[in-house]
Amino acid sequence: MKASKIVYKPVGLVLGAVGSMLAGAAFQQTWKLLGHDENADDPTDEDRPWRQVLLAAALQGATFAVVRAAVDRSGAATTRRLTGT
Repeated sequence: MKASKIVYKPVGLVLGAVGSMLAGAAFQQTWKLLGHDENADDPTDEDRPWRQVLLAAALQGATFAVVRAAVDRSGAATTRRLTGT
């Protein structure tokens, strides 16, 4: 394995953790903008309709995927600029 990949591993882990926090915050804000006051994290809540649970899951998945891709891409681009590889 190349040294640059070994050096990038801890950076990638930190970026992943930061990205997860950002994605969670972005999802919560988006969920509130859609007019939902309550937290959307509990799909086992019997008082929630299927439509709301599935919408929340789809929105949360899309948000996490977009934020993770943006964080990974920016981390790789920054590393390339700093190290040249």
